[in-house]
Amino acid sequence: MKLNELRDNDGAAHRRKRVARGPGSGKGKMGGRGIKGQKARSGVAINGYEGGQMPLYQRLPKRGFNKPNRKSYAVVNLGLIQKFLDAGKIDAGQPITEDVLVASGLVRRKLDGVRVLAKGDLTTKVTLEVTGASRAAVEAVEKAGGALKVAARPAAE
Repeated sequence: MKLNELRDNDGAAHRRKRVARGPGSGKGKMGGRGIKGQKARSGVAINGYEGGQMPLYQRLPKRGFNKPNRKSYAVVNLGLIQKFLDAGKIDAGQPITEDVLVASGLVRRKLDGVRVLAKGDLTTKVTLEVTGASRAAVEAVEKAGGALKVAARPAAE
């Protein structure tokens, strides 16, 4: 065998099909895209379309319910309140209201109110006045010698 006799195995190398390069190619003129219309243009992907078959997202059942008037609370953990008390950003002598939490930078915005959760430890005696609190958070504040007042919720809307 000589160097000029080397070649690929049969069927190993395919030439690239040059679409839309004249009538002699067999894929000339419209380049296999048919006549006009959205799908004949470049940059088209009709997402979710399955050629007239019912699309997958319509075949699956709908689940659940999204409450339109759902309340959204800003969440604060006791450990973070303690951290801000230690840093002097919150005064433990005064009652800690939602406005104090916003002013200190602990909460960005009140939303529908502030809810206190029991993650972390609270060692300082404080008085908290918030919209909501978990049962464990109330117990943790009272254990530290403080008080946690939860605002009365308005009647069901």
